[in-house]
Amino acid sequence: MEQRVSLITLGVRDLEKATAFYRAMGWEELESPDGIVVFDLLGQTLGLYPIEALAKDMGLPVQELGQGASTLSYNGRTRSEVDAVMAAAAKAGAEILKKPEEVFWGGYGGYFRDPEGHFWEVTMNPFAPLRKDGAFCWDGY
Repeated sequence: MEQRVSLITLGVRDLEKATAFYRAMGWEELESPDGIVVFDLLGQTLGLYPIEALAKDMGLPVQELGQGASTLSYNGRTRSEVDAVMAAAAKAGAEILKKPEEVFWGGYGGYFRDPEGHFWEVTMNPFAPLRKDGAFCWDGY
């Protein structure tokens, strides 16, 4: 298996509300089959899918999906970009869990929860500068 993630699918209870949140963040959705909303990312795609349909696809009851302890991360180029993304998230309806601040490892960042309960980290890592097109690599480019 190659080291990559191609599609990140978030199970959502309210597809319309979840879609409106990401639109408010400035994301543009692509045409897709009814019942799923997709946004192309840099080298990946984020999909929003009704949680009941996701559970059915997996052959599990919805309550077994739970809420995973994971975060989606957005790495910005500057502290001001981190601040701007966090402000946009709050305006779009996110709950700010931790306002951006200096972090112990030398970066700057904070956390929010989207309206469906998915956790996001927004950070600037001075040790992993982004490629010109915004691509992220742990050790930088």
